[in-house]
Amino acid sequence: MSKRLDYQLQSPEFTKKLVELSIAQRKESSIEPGLKHMLDLRASQMNGCGFCVDMHVKEAIAGGERQLRLHHIAIWRESDQFSPRERAALAYTEALTDLNPEGITDELYKTVREQFSEKELSDLTFAIMTINAWNRVNIAFHTVPGSLDKAYGLDKVAVG
Repeated sequence: MSKRLDYQLQSPEFTKKLVELSIAQRKESSIEPGLKHMLDLRASQMNGCGFCVDMHVKEAIAGGERQLRLHHIAIWRESDQFSPRERAALAYTEALTDLNPEGITDELYKTVREQFSEKELSDLTFAIMTINAWNRVNIAFHTVPGSLDKAYGLDKVAVG
């Protein structure tokens, strides 16, 4: 599959704003980086975004995440590798990524609120919104997995 167009070149002002949002989240979010990597990876898996799956696996490894946990994100419900906080975040990520007509159920909201403060839940919601935006633009234009590794400093991550 070849790249369709360079959205960064065609819409630099919008790309810049999305990059700024991502940078602000990295610097100012109350969500810990390891958890952010997990939700980025899970949403990207669900959306079928090869570019983002590749990137977020590499970022997670660079951040010290264990390989087994990365493999288990797709099966987190059956795995014993995740804390109650991580499970709540993954369930919430799935619900916001694949919205159904009932939206976020009261049961899920209660579960997430037991693990996250109001500020954290708001930050978590924005993080999930952002990865879904990135997934959609990279899927639409067939961004090639690994094609921006050097630009993002991921070319030296040992994934082998």
